[in-house]
Amino acid sequence: MEISLAAIMSMVALAIVVIISCVNEDLNVGFLSIGFAIIVGGVWGGLTGAKVMGSFPLSLFMILVGVTFMFGMAQTNGTMEKLTSYSVRLCKGNTALIPLIVYVLTTFVTTIGPGNIAGCALMAPVAMAIASRVGMPAFLMTLLVVGAANGAAFSPFAPTGIISNGIIAKMAPGLGIPADQLNSLAWKIHFNSELAQGLVNVGGFFLLGGWAWIQKQRGASLNIDELAPKPEPFNKHQWLTLSMVFVLILMVVLPGLPALKPFFKANAWLANMLSNVGSVAFILSGVLMLAGSGDSKASVKVMPWGVIMMVCGVSVLIDVMDQAGGLNAMVKMIGAISNPTSINFWLGLIPGIISAYSSSSGVVMPMFLPMVPGLIKEIGGGNPIAMISSINIGAHLVDTSPLSTLGALCIACAGEHEDKAKLFRKLLIWGLAMSVVGAIVCYVFFGLLNF
Repeated sequence: MEISLAAIMSMVALAIVVIISCVNEDLNVGFLSIGFAIIVGGVWGGLTGAKVMGSFPLSLFMILVGVTFMFGMAQTNGTMEKLTSYSVRLCKGNTALIPLIVYVLTTFVTTIGPGNIAGCALMAPVAMAIASRVGMPAFLMTLLVVGAANGAAFSPFAPTGIISNGIIAKMAPGLGIPADQLNSLAWKIHFNSELAQGLVNVGGFFLLGGWAWIQKQRGASLNIDELAPKPEPFNKHQWLTLSMVFVLILMVVLPGLPALKPFFKANAWLANMLSNVGSVAFILSGVLMLAGSGDSKASVKVMPWGVIMMVCGVSVLIDVMDQAGGLNAMVKMIGAISNPTSINFWLGLIPGIISAYSSSSGVVMPMFLPMVPGLIKEIGGGNPIAMISSINIGAHLVDTSPLSTLGALCIACAGEHEDKAKLFRKLLIWGLAMSVVGAIVCYVFFGLLNF
């Protein structure tokens, strides 16, 4: 296989970015990627700086900004915190129900929009405090919180799901996926993530001591006000925020329903406004601002700008790499060791190993997802939804590791009685092992069973 100098240099640039992202968390590799893209494109690819900058994924950027800004308002005005507190009280002091409540609540909070990092940040302090109160090991609670947050991360309303769906929309023509099927495809990928994350993390919870803990709690109860003190009632601004979140979900789901497609087709102006989740979020954010229900300055400060720029910057480098022939060269390397069934194993394993030390959504997904159309051609077949799911799941199953933001959040919130050095080691072993476990799960579900 002959590889051009431009292709080689683009792969070298990407390798440098990945290595730096693994060893230096303080350096935003998104900006670095854009710089490398301009150098590689200009020196070896014959591309002008303006042409390279034209690769910036503006649509994806605007969707991420719109959604994270809206949920920044919900976070800073106290809506999400109160929603979490009221939900925890559903167990009414029955301690055996706590694992179920925590898992379902984390899934719900993440699904409706804040995403896995924000969902974990909201739930980890509450969940770890409860774990200390009821005598549950912090390791087991971490499996529940991180597993639920990552399982729901690919919701079409959550930043990670938006990143995945944005990249998929760009390569949909090459995969033969009609535009009107993208919404249902997004939910299918979300479901696949929920299934795999639930199987592995909930299974790990039960096998490593969770079932024994639940057995001990049979009949035990605590004062619910001690376990989760009752918060103040929602104020009018928080009720409005909740209603806007509900409208966001409704306005994204309704256009995809077969029964309503004729209505939206006949009302093109409405369909245009609801064309993506970002456009709806901007409109609803405007309502919250005009009603005085959100602090726009505070909301901007809590938005994940680092991740947004990481995703967009790496996407620019990948686009230049594609034009230079580097992406095709990497596709051929992976294709040489794969077939339409085993490809799911490799797409779970390789992203998982890299993601253990790097950003799952900021580096790994923008790097591997664009390879799917080329891989299908290279290996002579394969299910694109299965391959996309394998990359997404493989990249996120390892995030229980304390080297990831989610694992680190749970360690930071663990009770004082916990041996945090021991907890660090257990989560590190579990997280790294997930690169192999994730690959096997992807191979079985999406390769052998063709789920």
